[in-house]
Amino acid sequence: MLEPAQIEFFNAHGYLVVDDVLDQERVLNPVRAEYAALMNTLYDDWFAQGLLPAPPVGLGFTDKLRIAYEAGCDWFQPMDISLPGDRIAADTPMHFGPAVFNMVTNARLLDVVESLIGPEITSNPIQHVRIKPPAARLLDEEIRAHITATDWHQDRAVALEEADATQMITVWCAITDATVDNGCLQVIPKTADETMKVHCPKSQTSIAPGEIDISRALPLPVKSGGVVIFHPLTPHASLVNTTDDFRWSFDLRYNVTGQPTGRSHFPEFVARSRSAPVSELRSSDKWRALWDAARTRLAKSPHIDIHRWGDSPACA
Repeated sequence: MLEPAQIEFFNAHGYLVVDDVLDQERVLNPVRAEYAALMNTLYDDWFAQGLLPAPPVGLGFTDKLRIAYEAGCDWFQPMDISLPGDRIAADTPMHFGPAVFNMVTNARLLDVVESLIGPEITSNPIQHVRIKPPAARLLDEEIRAHITATDWHQDRAVALEEADATQMITVWCAITDATVDNGCLQVIPKTADETMKVHCPKSQTSIAPGEIDISRALPLPVKSGGVVIFHPLTPHASLVNTTDDFRWSFDLRYNVTGQPTGRSHFPEFVARSRSAPVSELRSSDKWRALWDAARTRLAKSPHIDIHRWGDSPACA
């Protein structure tokens, strides 16, 4: 659990960095191994199709990421822990493995969450993997926030209106060290009277020009295994990855059970319940099945737009 001083800091400023939350051996190494196995499968298939210039022999995980990305083979969606916001097909790829489920439901992580929103915790489906290549290697047309630098935004503003009163937090989990050089997060501390800013639906959904004072921005470096926690109204973004390596993290979101998630068409689950432990989901197979069922349903349904923002004079 968090210390009282940490809770007080989060409530006052809208963010908190907590070191050494996720254990390397029991939590993060299995995640790394799971993603390496997934990358091997993807790479072997793309190479067999003649889409990649280099055979897989002797290549490591990040080597394969780089070669595949530069060849235009998109590994992001097959590795993401969500369905996309655009049109969903019956075969849209996604990843819901046991190692990731173990991370999402990790007891120490949920202890931190419980300290801030209480003991009835739902895993919110607004969640993503972010494996960010060096900026120098990004394709010219790359605009996706999960791949390149993330623009300034508030997490409440990228959920649907149904969740405007929901008590939720975002937990940003560092798989690799996040530094100023490789594109760590930056934050503008939340004020006591913070409100939702106007967001513009441009290349990324981001806060309109002039709505925030970016001279107040603070970088938030954190070591692998640490987390950065955000209140949903706290403006934040990421810096550019100016190194020669990848920066890897996960965005996980949690809300008080029974309150709207902001993505009601995507599956949620009870991660912790002190009052009704039997309601907790404890199987990665069942987690995957929830998303499989959602994909099947949504592929047959009219598209649901996940962006609330239309045209605004502030975005002109």
